[in-house]
Amino acid sequence: MPKMKSHSGAKKRFKTTGTGKLRRRQANLGHLNEHKASTRLRRLSTSEAVSPADAKKMRKLLGKHKGR
Repeated sequence: MPKMKSHSGAKKRFKTTGTGKLRRRQANLGHLNEHKASTRLRRLSTSEAVSPADAKKMRKLLGKHKGR
C-alpha cells in the first residue's frame, strides 16, 4: 500500500495550533481593499478557527500527522 499524501492546497491554507485546532485565513482580503475601512481590514487580517463541521474534512486532507 503506498503512503498517504497530504493535499498540497490544504497544506498551504491551514495551520494546526498547539491544541490541535485548525486555523484559516479570512475571506475578502484578496483585492479591492482600498475602499474597505481600515478597521475592517485589520479585523479580516487575523486568522480564524475552522468550524467543527469542516474540521474533520480538513484533517483528512492534511493527513494523519497534521490533525492531532
